[in-house]
Amino acid sequence: MIVRPIRVTDLPAVLSLLEGSCRELNNLSTDPERLAHRVRWAQRAFANQVERADADYLFVMEDDEQQVIGVCGLSGAIGLREPCYNYRVGTTHGSAPVLGIEKHIPTLFLCNEMTGQSLLCSLFLRRDHRQGYTGRLLSTARLLFVAEFPRLFGDKLVAELRGQLDSQGRSPFWDSLGRHFFKMGFQQANRLSSHGSKSFIAELMPRQPLYTCLLSPQAQAAIGQAHASTEQAVSILRDEGFSHQGCIDIFDGGPLIEAEVAKIRSVRESQTLPLLVGTPDAQAPVWLIHNRRLESCRITAAPGRLVSGCLLVDRLTAKRLQLQPGDSVRAVPLLACESRTALHAQRHLAPQSALLLSVSYTHLTLPTKRIV
Repeated sequence: MIVRPIRVTDLPAVLSLLEGSCRELNNLSTDPERLAHRVRWAQRAFANQVERADADYLFVMEDDEQQVIGVCGLSGAIGLREPCYNYRVGTTHGSAPVLGIEKHIPTLFLCNEMTGQSLLCSLFLRRDHRQGYTGRLLSTARLLFVAEFPRLFGDKLVAELRGQLDSQGRSPFWDSLGRHFFKMGFQQANRLSSHGSKSFIAELMPRQPLYTCLLSPQAQAAIGQAHASTEQAVSILRDEGFSHQGCIDIFDGGPLIEAEVAKIRSVRESQTLPLLVGTPDAQAPVWLIHNRRLESCRITAAPGRLVSGCLLVDRLTAKRLQLQPGDSVRAVPLLACESRTALHAQRHLAPQSALLLSVSYTHLTLPTKRIV
């Protein structure tokens, strides 16, 4: 599997991949014209031809037969061109000493404090590939991309998680709150927002705190709760250090999870290493590996072993990355537990013993050689 920048020629495959899915809920339009425009804009972003406020990086995942099986996105900065609104969950305190009453009432405040931060978005993986580490590769590839090019992104990464919906696609949170101000259904309002028409939010949504006790019990229960379909994606990001800090989506009440870029595991623990080509041993951990390029970016996950300050991978992995021995990669163990093991081994193995443990000499290609 490889994760790479999307191309215009991928458009038919991506449309086929998304057919029948509710991608409007995750700002990935299934309209051919809109998607084509976004693909062309993504190509400009990867070519470093747009400002951070306009950057929209869209990746696809393809297998070794070059079949597109997944897609994911990353926005350079949200809210700098179009306003970005959320609710912050808070509490107001009221008391009446004469009556002996003291109340702490949950509230919702309209805010735009995520302005300027970067957004993980548009994640979709074909159902028959949602096993093993494929989903983790698709999701965390973006984090390694941020680690390599931090200047292109904000201080935080945020992810908007889909909120609670019923079997008809209705949101109890929206029906109890937003519908009263916008006089339209959840799907229509969400579609307008995902297409960039967000001025109506500021024009119609009240600026005063909203008391959640006035909402329906179903709406109150939906506040900050992610849809069951996001469980795997949430687990992956929590492993990376993301957490819910109190902001929710204004449409369906789903949580926003966030993390400071410098504290994200795949960013913090990633290393730049020269590439060795050989045969890693059977116990070698799986690494997330980036070829350190922008426009021709390629990211994969493969077994690897640290050998004398180099990362040893097999020939197929080097081919997937379009790299030669001695080229530099950015890499981090795919799993946190393997990260600790790899770092421990690096500290406690002498260079000579590491070489003996990790390399099959009959298949080793040193950095001075070239891959045919």
